[in-house]
Amino acid sequence: MASGVFIYVSPPAPVDPASVRARLSARRTDTAARIQALERDFDAIVEANALVAVDDEHDPDGSSTAFERAHVASLLAQAQQQLLGVDQALERLERGDYGRCESCGEAIPDERLEVRPSARTCVRCAEARPR
Repeated sequence: MASGVFIYVSPPAPVDPASVRARLSARRTDTAARIQALERDFDAIVEANALVAVDDEHDPDGSSTAFERAHVASLLAQAQQQLLGVDQALERLERGDYGRCESCGEAIPDERLEVRPSARTCVRCAEARPR
């Protein structure tokens, strides 16, 4: 007779799909609006620089303009990643596996999902991941 270790994986906490969907939809709307605002900011920076002869090496404002453009581009990329995360969370909700850690299979605590509704992992697994 083979001896084995049995690991009990608790079922995820009951999820109210309507309230989760509403929270994710609100987050999606906010993130999409932030993306639009950042795109306008980025376009304005590019447009303003197109009107002047830019010589970053000799123009005292060239490096700050480049920094500003890079900063807005970084914020835009982060917002786009957040939007992708929200869309993926909505897909997990539709599949019925929202709220379950993708690494260990345990339920993600409600507190974590309140703060970060698109969370894919529990706190323990998120902390164990290399950054």
